[in-house]
Amino acid sequence: MRSTTLLALLALVLLYLVSGALVFRALEQPHEQQAQRELGEVREKFLRAHPCVSDQELGLLIKEVADALGGADPETNSTSNSSHSAWDLGSAFFFSGTIITTIGYGNVALRTDAGRLFCIFYALVGIPLFGILLAGVGDRLGSSLRHGIGHIEAIFLKWHVPPELVRVLSAMLFLLIGCLLFVLTPTFVFCYMEDWSKLEAIYFVIVTLTTVGFGDYVAGADPRQDSPAYQPLVWFWILLGLAYFASVLTTIGNWLRVVSRRTRAEMGGLTAQAASWTGTVTARVTQRAGPAAPPPEKEQPLLPPPPCPAQPLGRPRSPSPPEKAQPPSPPTASALDYPSENLAFIDESSDTQSERGCPLPRAPRGRRRPNPPRKPVRPRGPGRPRDKGVPV
Repeated sequence: MRSTTLLALLALVLLYLVSGALVFRALEQPHEQQAQRELGEVREKFLRAHPCVSDQELGLLIKEVADALGGADPETNSTSNSSHSAWDLGSAFFFSGTIITTIGYGNVALRTDAGRLFCIFYALVGIPLFGILLAGVGDRLGSSLRHGIGHIEAIFLKWHVPPELVRVLSAMLFLLIGCLLFVLTPTFVFCYMEDWSKLEAIYFVIVTLTTVGFGDYVAGADPRQDSPAYQPLVWFWILLGLAYFASVLTTIGNWLRVVSRRTRAEMGGLTAQAASWTGTVTARVTQRAGPAAPPPEKEQPLLPPPPCPAQPLGRPRSPSPPEKAQPPSPPTASALDYPSENLAFIDESSDTQSERGCPLPRAPRGRRRPNPPRKPVRPRGPGRPRDKGVPV
């Protein structure tokens, strides 16, 4: 992905987060203020009914109960002097970021129906958009780290270190640099900013970057953190950390793909060697056993003679060659008008058919039409004119 495309996509995601923060703040902040007023009224009523209990003791009791149950901080009410709110602009921005990153800590939840309905459509659009941004940032971040590690590999190769060892060292260095930038450094930052122990801080880092997000530890949820830019900076760390994890998973996938391709190539080579060895052994066994007798020829089955075509009683027309078109012959008389030619045809066809073993065609039984009588020829004398219409 180009740098300009990546920057434009990042600007689009930031604009999407800011717009979502403004909408969530407009929908949820009035309900939060109403709940805080009601909580303050209940607290004051309890203190008036029990004058033996001081305000500090009641606050301490509520805080211990809230910590034991994992609820909201009791100091966030209308009577406290803290200006911290769950729906100020920084917190709403961070909440919108936890939606599109699919972390979803759960320490802050939507209370209105309008906010829940808007959250449905906001997540359906924002999650794919953040996925595209994450892929681009991960590709760019992984390329930068690999480029830097490539210089270190060149130094190792100049020292005549084996290439296999250089690959292992570069992979370990890639993981070490990523863990140092996105795991160890944020751990110490959260220990200082949130007053957490090292175990709590690294627990929050791992739970966040794996998108588990239990919500028992959330950066910026302490009311003492009144900086509006703190939680947005935490979200940018989440973006880079998730991109690094995505690049690590991509590298592992590419490595597994290369290993599987090499394995298939090696298996193909072994199969070819086994086939060659089998052919060699078979040839040697054949040479020792001598030339094998040729297989007996299969007897060809006797095919029946072709069927004899039905012969017509008249003279057949000689077939014309296909390449030369013969002009149509003039119409002839029936075969029965010329018995001599008919008998010649029968004799000629009988010789041919007798050689082929076919039965001769028989003339249909019945009365034949007698030949027409010829007119008598009159003798012509000397000087007598020839009669017209009398054949000579």
